[in-house]
Amino acid sequence: MEMAMEKMTRFFIVIMFFSLIASGLVWADQDDLTVIEATKEQGAALDSGASNKLVRSSLGSTLAAFDPTKYTLGPDDVVEVTVMRHPEFSGTYPVNMEGKIQYKFVGDIEITGLTKKGLEDKIKGIISTYVINPEVNVNILEFRSKVIYVLGEVGAPGKYYMRSESIPVREAVVQAGLPTLAAAMRRCMLVTPDKGGNPKTRSVDLYSILYNGDLKKNIDMHPGEVLYIPSTVMAKIIRVINPITSAIGVSSSGPSEVSTAKSAFTTMGK
Repeated sequence: MEMAMEKMTRFFIVIMFFSLIASGLVWADQDDLTVIEATKEQGAALDSGASNKLVRSSLGSTLAAFDPTKYTLGPDDVVEVTVMRHPEFSGTYPVNMEGKIQYKFVGDIEITGLTKKGLEDKIKGIISTYVINPEVNVNILEFRSKVIYVLGEVGAPGKYYMRSESIPVREAVVQAGLPTLAAAMRRCMLVTPDKGGNPKTRSVDLYSILYNGDLKKNIDMHPGEVLYIPSTVMAKIIRVINPITSAIGVSSSGPSEVSTAKSAFTTMGK
């Protein structure tokens, strides 16, 4: 009787598995074919060293696009102010949540939205009362006021700080560790949050950007935006099936195997 029940259970699991696969193939919309193509291209890239070139070129373009003179300061940034021959006016200053720094002998200075050059000119004007022809230099030590979010099927999903006013989608994905093999790269979404409850959503074709070199689709991300890389239908099916098959495998183990496992756990506990 137990053997018959076990066979029926396995038969039911097999039928459900193939049913899900069939439905997945109908609704996959070429995502799984994209994964297969991407896997082949990643393998070729690893053999030829092209993947390293992709990362280097992406990082290179990021550095080329980054211009610290255009970066606008905001809360949580950290700046270093140096006044030549006047160390009493020099120091390191974090920007508080109100967008101000507490400057020596002066008090709070509003710096939100200022560039490096703008802050230098503002400090010159403030301390010119105390210093004749002050020479002021400002360095940005920490860029923490602007963030983007890369979520879903990437190597390292999470929050990333920006070192410029915008960042292309390709560079953001490279920073996040590139898409995984379970990523539906043709169905990515870029979400622009809205406090009024009307977020803007744009579709992003990462496959065309990364593997076809279509930079027209390499749109810019701005502070606060979220790039979501979803899973393919097949990846979702496998994640549903895996726990079930694992449970069936455990339940189909013989009594001797179960007792051996229990004894092993008992020994580990001692």
